[in-house]
Amino acid sequence: EVQLVESGGTLVQTGGSLRLSCTYSGFTFNDYAIAWFRQVPGKEREGVSCISGADGLTTYADSVKGRFTISTDYARKMVYLQMNNLKSEDSGVYYCAASPRPLLLSLHEVDFQFWGRGTRVTVSS
Repeated sequence: EVQLVESGGTLVQTGGSLRLSCTYSGFTFNDYAIAWFRQVPGKEREGVSCISGADGLTTYADSVKGRFTISTDYARKMVYLQMNNLKSEDSGVYYCAASPRPLLLSLHEVDFQFWGRGTRVTVSS
């Protein structure tokens, strides 16, 4: 059974940094693509970043390029989202998602079949 569990969300000041973690189980990283999404009330879920399990390629939303980095720890079965220079608009619930398409590089939620429950990030001045 595929499971994804996010952690690391908290309250952080504007300009600060935070690292989110996604612990996955039930599959091998190389056989999947994993992405981070975020959502605020009243808005659609937004794709933030994706990493391909087949080749490690990554993609980012324009709004986070240069500030966020997605990475993986194979041994710990974790995918991270390092977030730097945080802005108030980065606030939201962050979700980890997985797709059994290892070459996928997508920020569209319809491409991902498995989802975690989310972790909340609040960026405040």
